[in-house]
Amino acid sequence: MVGNLMEWPETSHGVFAISVAAELAGVHPQTLRIYEREGLVQPARSEGGTRRYSGEDVERLRLIAALTGDGLNIAGVKKVLALQQELAKLRATVEHLEEELARSRSRAHTR
Repeated sequence: MVGNLMEWPETSHGVFAISVAAELAGVHPQTLRIYEREGLVQPARSEGGTRRYSGEDVERLRLIAALTGDGLNIAGVKKVLALQQELAKLRATVEHLEEELARSRSRAHTR
């Protein structure tokens, strides 16, 4: 199995066929079709309509497989993914606010 795909360049570009993505994620190709039907992953499509999974998609599929392997159903997985997305937004907001605070403090000290 391949290591962390997030280190690869262009991780958002769809390059993997369904069989390769399934193997990298450790699931059956039919499972990927189910995950797509449930809205858990949306692979890119080639001009001919073939699914093309990105490195980011494979990482997401690995997470989904781990969550379902731990006993979560699809609804639970959707909730976890939504909460992770919300957490990422909140972290970005906190980082932005911390930068703003540092700039404000720097301006106050230089006056």
